[in-house]
Amino acid sequence: MTEAELLARVEALVPLLEANAARAEAERKPVDAVMKAIEEAGVYRYFVPKRFGGYEFGMQTFMHIGMTLGAACVSTAWVTTFCMEHNWLLALYNREAQEDIFGKQPYIIAPGALAPKGTATPVEGGFRVTGRWEWGTGVMHADWVMVGVLTPDADTGKPYLAMHVLPVEDAEIIDTWRVAGMAGTGSNDIAVTDKFVPFHRQENLLLLRAGESPGGKWHASHLYRMPMLPVLGLTALAPAVGCARRAVELFTDRLKARTVYGTTDKQSEKSVAQWRLGRLTVAAKNAEILLLRMAEEVEDWGRASEPCPEHVRAEYRARLGDLMRQCRDIVRDVVEASGAHAHFLDNPLQRMLRDVHTMSCHTVFDGDIGNEQFGRLQLGLPTTVPV
Repeated sequence: MTEAELLARVEALVPLLEANAARAEAERKPVDAVMKAIEEAGVYRYFVPKRFGGYEFGMQTFMHIGMTLGAACVSTAWVTTFCMEHNWLLALYNREAQEDIFGKQPYIIAPGALAPKGTATPVEGGFRVTGRWEWGTGVMHADWVMVGVLTPDADTGKPYLAMHVLPVEDAEIIDTWRVAGMAGTGSNDIAVTDKFVPFHRQENLLLLRAGESPGGKWHASHLYRMPMLPVLGLTALAPAVGCARRAVELFTDRLKARTVYGTTDKQSEKSVAQWRLGRLTVAAKNAEILLLRMAEEVEDWGRASEPCPEHVRAEYRARLGDLMRQCRDIVRDVVEASGAHAHFLDNPLQRMLRDVHTMSCHTVFDGDIGNEQFGRLQLGLPTTVPV
C-alpha cells in the first residue's frame, strides 16, 4: 500500500458517502455499510506503527483523505479522521499498552473523550474507573473507548489527567446525540462504571502533548513525536476544508442553472454573482493551502531535535480556530447567495451549513480560549489552560 493508492481507494468511496449523507443525518450515526467500506479501504492502519503492520503515512495525505471525505459527508469524514488519529494517539502510549492492543489486532476504532469526566481508584495492577463522557465520536462503530480520567499518582497521590483505554464492552453507550449539525456522527455519551483498567492501558496526557511521549521515544518514526493538540486540530479541520470546497462547487453549478426571480436572466450572468464566485473560490483554495501548510509544519516538529514549545502550540491553536471560522463563513456565504432553495432540508448545502456551524464550536476551535492563550504568551504571561 502506498499513500497514493490509499487516497485513490478513499476517492472511490465518495459516491457512496454522498448517497448516504442524508441517511446518516436521519439515523444520527454513520451508515453501517459506509463505515464498513471505509474500514475495508484500510484507512485505520494509516498511523499504526510499522512494527505492528501499520503504514506510518504522513500528514499531507491524511489531510487529503479528510478533505475528500468531508466534501462528500462531513459527519462520516469527522468520525473517520478522528478514529484514524486515535490510532496515532495509541501509538504514543507505552510499549506494553501497544503490544497489548496492536499486538492482538491491526488497528482500533475508538472514540477519544478527552475531558476529565472520570475518576480512577488504585487497585492491584491498575485502576477501577468510573465516569461519563460526552462527545463520543466513533462510539457507534467502536471496539475500544479512550476516556479522560483524573488518575492519582502512585507516589504523591496527586491526580493527573490520563487517557484510559477500555474495551467497548466495558462501556455503556447512552443515546443523547440530538443536535442541529453533525447529527450523522453519532457522538453519543459514554459511561463506565467501576471497570478495571490495567496500569499500562493509561497514559499521562502531559507526556503526550509536546511530542515527548513513551511511544515517541520507542518508535523510530518522527510521526510519533508530533505535538498532540495541533494534530488533533488538523484532524478536525480537514473535513471542514473539504466541505467548504464542495460548497463552492455546488454554488458554481447553482449559478449556471438558477434563473433570478422576476427576470429571465441566469444568475451566472450577474456581475455580483461572478464576483462572489471568484472570491469564494479563492477563499476555499486558500483554506486548503493553509491546512496543508500547517500539516507540514506540525510534521516538521516531529522531525525537530526539540519538542514543540508551548508558544508554538498556542499559535497553532489560534490559527486552526481562525481557519475553521473561514470555512464556516465560506459555506454560509454560499448559502446566502444560493437563494431560498438552499434551505430545503434535502439540499446538501443546508446540511453543510448546519454541520460547519456545529463543527466550529468544537473546543479545539474555540477562538476566545485559543486567541487568549496565544496573546498571553506573547505578553510573557503563563497560559491558563493546556495547549
